Amino acid sequence: MNSDHQPKLLILVGSPRRDGNSMALGTAAQRGAQMAGTAATLLVLDDYIQHFLPDLRHAPAPDDRYAELFLDHFLPAEGVLFCTPLYWYGMSAQTKAFFDRSFSHYAGSGPEPERVKAAMAGKRLGLTVASEETYPGAVLGVVHQVQEFARYTHADFVGYVHGAGNRRGEIAADPRTPLLAAEMLGAEFFTRKYSDYRLETPRSHNVWASPPPPAAPRG
Repeated sequence: MNSDHQPKLLILVGSPRRDGNSMALGTAAQRGAQMAGTAATLLVLDDYIQHFLPDLRHAPAPDDRYAELFLDHFLPAEGVLFCTPLYWYGMSAQTKAFFDRSFSHYAGSGPEPERVKAAMAGKRLGLTVASEETYPGAVLGVVHQVQEFARYTHADFVGYVHGAGNRRGEIAADPRTPLLAAEMLGAEFFTRKYSDYRLETPRSHNVWASPPPPAAPRG
């Protein structure tokens, strides 16, 4: 990436609570991103999505601000962080609707769907999940869904943060320090190492660049 280029990170908060734990995670990630010199924009999905995906063969596209969100904010972003609460062991309806509604913009043939698909591909994606449960398996369904979306769109899923809290802001009391982890994820969004090897992928024997081993003692 050009050193003079300021990458664009879009943070999408899928909770209906504007002062809740998902917002706290998103705000922490935005703070970390901005400290790292990243242009980070935080948006609340409730401001843009009011409807689910209809049967587009028999109904017009819903009259809300989703097209603005998807075309003007999501597509130009080089990185997108999804922040969702855990509802019934899945992402929130607002977050799920974001993915579902994208179908209306890339489905079909022609120059516009092709342009949209090209702009959807190659992003860096991340995830934060706030849940009442502390056990790791509670959020793995959400992690898997975003991971598969990343693979489908040839994107890099660079990391996720899971924090626990029920009352507004309670996530700050989680001893695993998810707010700090979210801040670090935001700061490292465009520099964090990502690897997903295939059988034919050329690679070195080392995952990390390491210093040479110390010289053997003389004597």
